Amino acid sequence: MRIHEPNRIGMMNAYNKTGNAQVGKAGKIAMGKDEVNISPEAMEMLKQVEDPDSPQRREKVDLLKKQVEEGTYRVPSEKIAEKFLSFWKNR
Repeated sequence: MRIHEPNRIGMMNAYNKTGNAQVGKAGKIAMGKDEVNISPEAMEMLKQVEDPDSPQRREKVDLLKKQVEEGTYRVPSEKIAEKFLSFWKNR
């Protein structure tokens, strides 16, 4: 078993050099901003969703939660396919 491989130290030095971040005036590390981009298709889908605070939607969500917990929730694959097709045809 070789403990001191010649390339291992060079690789460690290269790794350590990349970890050095630029430090600003206040001694803090400059960080980039996180960014989220929502596609126009996703925005269109959001517009089609019911009002989340409506009583009808709350009832529907409660019923679905109950079915999922009991293991009785089933969605026909035909309905899923229809929704996908109608969405993609309307683009």
